[in-house]
Amino acid sequence: MRLYLVSRNPKKVEELAHLAKACGIELVPIDIPKVEIQSEILVEVALYSATVAHLSVKRPLIVEDSGLFVKSLNMFPGALSSYVYKTIGVRGVLKLMEGVEDREAFFESVIALAAPTLDGVKTFRGSVRGRIAEEPRGTGGFGFDPIFVPEGYTTTFAEMGIEEKNAVSHRGMAFRALCRWLLENCERIACEGWT
Repeated sequence: MRLYLVSRNPKKVEELAHLAKACGIELVPIDIPKVEIQSEILVEVALYSATVAHLSVKRPLIVEDSGLFVKSLNMFPGALSSYVYKTIGVRGVLKLMEGVEDREAFFESVIALAAPTLDGVKTFRGSVRGRIAEEPRGTGGFGFDPIFVPEGYTTTFAEMGIEEKNAVSHRGMAFRALCRWLLENCERIACEGWT
């Protein structure tokens, strides 16, 4: 089965391609603009992006959108994580957290699937709890990975290899939920004919 991925982020493409291969899916990145609405609700952003992309491409595709939600910052940056990363970055978030003891946070991922044989867009979610590190650590991953330590670990996402991160990450959880759904519903939605 082939799915197209709307993303210009090579690290995200690498992580999702790794997950797709384990699920028997050929994931093909397509370089089209990802149209996003401004919303504090991650699922709304992913739904809109997938709908617009599908109108343009007319092929089975996924859009993945993630957010870092920091409890002591009133769940900021949340659905605005990409913009916040581009503007103030990891150091900016750490600056906002100077002197803050409660470092609880979670990462959430929403994958939106759009295809000609689907009635609407289907979404899949994954979430992982953790905390914000005191300083950036590691060179892997992307975005806020150097400051996020998942629950039960002492290493940041950026200190993990791709397999370890995918095993516990929000994106890995969302993609595995997509895979399970496809396995259960492939015949009904005729996904074996997706190209």
